[in-house]
Amino acid sequence: MIRTVESEQHVSAPVLAAYSYCEAVTGQQARNFAYGIRLLPTSKRRAMSALYAFSRRVDDIGDGTLTPDVKAARLEETRALLARVRAGEVAEDDTDPVAVALGHTAEYFPVPLGGLDELIDGVLMDVRGETYETWDDLKVYCRCVAGAIGRLSLGVFGTEPGARGAERAPEYADTLGLALQLTNILRDVREDAEGGRTYLPADDLAKFGCSTGFDGPTPPQGSDFAGLVHFEVRRARALFAEGYRLLPMLDRRSGACVAAMAGIYRRLLDRIEREPEAVLRGRVSLPGREKAYVAVRGLSGLDARHVSRRTVRRRV
Repeated sequence: MIRTVESEQHVSAPVLAAYSYCEAVTGQQARNFAYGIRLLPTSKRRAMSALYAFSRRVDDIGDGTLTPDVKAARLEETRALLARVRAGEVAEDDTDPVAVALGHTAEYFPVPLGGLDELIDGVLMDVRGETYETWDDLKVYCRCVAGAIGRLSLGVFGTEPGARGAERAPEYADTLGLALQLTNILRDVREDAEGGRTYLPADDLAKFGCSTGFDGPTPPQGSDFAGLVHFEVRRARALFAEGYRLLPMLDRRSGACVAAMAGIYRRLLDRIEREPEAVLRGRVSLPGREKAYVAVRGLSGLDARHVSRRTVRRRV
């Protein structure tokens, strides 16, 4: 059983300021993520914002305009900062608010900070321009940049006392991260191609005649682009189905947070499935009212109850 600190801790003014900075970064840069963490109690919401702000810093280095060697050096500097956080060497009055907030989070929640090392490893894969021949190859990358975030988040959420199968909670959190990342890859296929990146496995691209890539608003001539998208959507749905088994293991508000974030991405997946070529014309997104509906549905516990009933039926 994974437990977290449920009661509010006394937080000093410098740490509160650091958390406020992280929450501002989260609100500005991660609207889907922000919808979910609004449902958490204050201490967990702050902790999730600290994890996001550090992750955002890593991602921004990888996505920036610096040369690959400078990016790699900056990422290693960020890894050194993470080592200081892990060693408890960041003072409350440190000038880096993200490090201050992350240090406080690590002190009060059992977050596996090694997951942020994995994130850095994944972004270094981007910097090196790695491509992926098979789904098994791509899973390694997805586990670094998304599965690790799922496991870090679980350190904040914790599991309910006596939750059946809670020893598998990190596995389900990791799998849910893979589902979210594969949805991201489908949504951003054109944007990534313009940036010189290809994430979908080369053997999948070849199978559907898409090996020439996606450099325009229409699929490669003679390809079965819709078939490729539907194939990857089925893979993502299977990952969601497995990862959703985490929900009944969480408390109501943590479960609502996960259900809201995952629900937004599942609806994005529905849109992509209905109109595959839309991802070649621009970024597919959900309107705010639909995101709000998903958040309310998550808070109601409908998704968690549905997963619980389905799990019981499988056991019978």
